[in-house]
Amino acid sequence: MNIIVNGRHLEVTSALRNYSVEKISKFEKFISNISEAVVTLSVEKYRHKAEVLLKVNGSLIQAESVTGEIYSSIDEVVEKLEKQVVKYKEKHQTHRKADKKSAPPSAEKEVNRSAIIKYKKFEMKPMSPEEAVDQMELIDKDFYVFANQTSGKINVVYRREDGNYGLIEPI
Repeated sequence: MNIIVNGRHLEVTSALRNYSVEKISKFEKFISNISEAVVTLSVEKYRHKAEVLLKVNGSLIQAESVTGEIYSSIDEVVEKLEKQVVKYKEKHQTHRKADKKSAPPSAEKEVNRSAIIKYKKFEMKPMSPEEAVDQMELIDKDFYVFANQTSGKINVVYRREDGNYGLIEPI
């Protein structure tokens, strides 16, 4: 596993780098096919933030933590990642055994005309809406953009306020 430790508004000392690598490398025991782990440590005033992104077989597992001390932020983000890694393993073990369901949830459209303040690029592999929901839960976000494996078009799955999921697909 390739572990990259970056610092924003913070000089990453060798002790801090070694501590981060030691904590993150223990995930190799749980999931053997982690290709890369990106650890980003940042400081803003009194907020110390640790973000970790694990890349596993084209899937992304992400967690972040903000505390008053950088080492406690690293510890907290590792605890969050442990929960997500367990969830990832459970889903992939039961996913192989369960039959795939092909009925997507009902689609709803929302329009947001706010200014774009952040751009993000990422690689999309074709997947089913069910796999996209799993990915969305792993990175702990409210929506996920993916390429639908049946239609080849870009779709979005999102978490509804009632706890269910929605699917947005182009016509």
